[in-house]
Amino acid sequence: MPNTSPSSHPMLSYTDSLAVIWQDFLILCGRLLMGWIFVQSGWRKLMDIPAFVKTMPRRDLPDFLGYVAPPVEVIGGLMILFGAATRYGALLILLFTIIATFSSHRYWNFPEAQQANQASHFWKNISMMGGQVLLFVTAGGRFSIDHLLRRK
Repeated sequence: MPNTSPSSHPMLSYTDSLAVIWQDFLILCGRLLMGWIFVQSGWRKLMDIPAFVKTMPRRDLPDFLGYVAPPVEVIGGLMILFGAATRYGALLILLFTIIATFSSHRYWNFPEAQQANQASHFWKNISMMGGQVLLFVTAGGRFSIDHLLRRK
């Protein structure tokens, strides 16, 4: 069901009508953009899980998460890409992103020369969490497996 409620002052309402008209297509675009990064990143880890597991101690994480994270990342990314159980996929990827952000991009623990780069990654991940929350709220949209499977 499209969101038709205005979000702007009537003088600025042109964007409201664009959002309503293009809502499902834009949700699809957002899902593709968000899901793809997790699929491709998780796939690289899946292709060499032993190497990824070796990085767990420096992240202060238990080794078993090195076996769990790659399939979670790929499956969650695919759920978002295809809009299959989109809200669950968004929550799964949100949890993954929280753990990854606070274990891998603790910029305050890095040497000064690396802090700016790590801070950039940290805050990029925080902004991605915002997108995951929005995807949880909007769900998959009309161009999704969720929509195809919805009871009429």
